[in-house]
Amino acid sequence: MESDIQTQRYAAQEILRIGNENIPSRVFTFNQLKAATENFNEHNLIGEGGFGRVFKGHIQETNEAIAVKVLDQHGIQGNREFLVEVLMLSLLHHPNLVSLYGYCVENNQRILVYEYMVQGSLQDHLLDCSRSRKPLNWETRMKIAAGAAKGLEYLHDMANPPVIYRDLKASNILLGDGFDPKLSDFGLAKLGPTGEKTHVTTRVMGTYGYCAPEYAMTGKLTMMSDIYSFGVLMLELITGRKAVDTTRPTREQVLVQWATPLFKDKKKFIKMVDPLLEGDFPLKSLYQALAIAALCLSEEPTSRPVISDVVSALEFIAIPKAESLGSSGELSPPALHPSYSDLEIFETGESSEDL
Repeated sequence: MESDIQTQRYAAQEILRIGNENIPSRVFTFNQLKAATENFNEHNLIGEGGFGRVFKGHIQETNEAIAVKVLDQHGIQGNREFLVEVLMLSLLHHPNLVSLYGYCVENNQRILVYEYMVQGSLQDHLLDCSRSRKPLNWETRMKIAAGAAKGLEYLHDMANPPVIYRDLKASNILLGDGFDPKLSDFGLAKLGPTGEKTHVTTRVMGTYGYCAPEYAMTGKLTMMSDIYSFGVLMLELITGRKAVDTTRPTREQVLVQWATPLFKDKKKFIKMVDPLLEGDFPLKSLYQALAIAALCLSEEPTSRPVISDVVSALEFIAIPKAESLGSSGELSPPALHPSYSDLEIFETGESSEDL
């Protein structure tokens, strides 16, 4: 117990030391956050998991709506992950990344304060959708996919050094007004390889069902690991199925394994679509979305597209542009869209680890 407290104190001192020098985020007092959440009242609870609990809050002085993530002192997000998240979100800024307002490290607490995202998470609307909530339509799903891809593109191509997100999943995509998506939860993010290096080697972490097979088996992490996770996310958006769902029959529990044989038969593509869409989607758009998912899920990492190509293809689907018109007057798909006769997904390796 004493060593835990010492570790907490060290993390607090380290964050404050680095924060005083480099981090623009605000340092909140525990009393400020206690007042903002009405003493962390249960009726303000908006999320809960292995990391801790998230409360909606309101700061009266500045009239700000906030989300307050109180990390479990013995939870899965440790001091290193907390420090990484504070640093990452303080130094990275993009419309498709959630904004970190600040943090608190008082009373052996580790608390993160974010902008409040009014629509909750993608998981709330797609995978845990209640009957009272209207299902996401096709256009909104593709808009969310395009926005999430732009967030990844910023991390991979614009951040210096590049950042591997490592935990892309529906529960980590938060939605604002108009269902504009933002990537959140950067505790597992890792600085990517630079110079001559092709990968970083790290302990396998992430979420089972989203994790790239080569990373799960070797611990070698690359940008292509995120691309694989994005392919799983695309499948979830198309099918309305969870990456892993133990309530389904055995052969359907892991989404990628269920989808693999269906990718090889164009006649079965329609069977992959979320029944909640009730057939209301453009067929060409479905084919293009499935092509993107299939390429991202290629077992060989070098066969997966880079994120900038994924963004281009998704922007075409989400917001068709006049300049995309071909000579026949029909929309021409981007170069990423392959011939379906050439489209193949190979069996992915399983990991017995609960990542």
